[in-house]
Amino acid sequence: MVDQDNKREDEWFLRNEKQLLDTARTARLKREQQRAAKEKAEETRRLKDLHLMKCPKCGHDMKEEPLEGVTVDRCTHCEGIFFDAGELEQILAQKDDQRRGFFRKLVKI
Repeated sequence: MVDQDNKREDEWFLRNEKQLLDTARTARLKREQQRAAKEKAEETRRLKDLHLMKCPKCGHDMKEEPLEGVTVDRCTHCEGIFFDAGELEQILAQKDDQRRGFFRKLVKI
């Protein structure tokens, strides 16, 4: 009876071994991908926290300040002013008429 049970068990493993291994590999791969994604997200968050609102020139803290109706970032140490995408264009568009007047006056001199 024990031999017959062992034989059935061996047959079952022969039939199902590939499926069991594939299932185990798939589960391991999924765990590894989830772990890698979690580590990447944590690293991204860490780097963002490390560099958010830090001066690219000297590394000190920056604060937001209004400038010509646009909020810009100013360093608390070196007093550098840094623009996000589109902010400089907004200021220049507002001052377009003044720039044209300046250059017209310059040409007349």
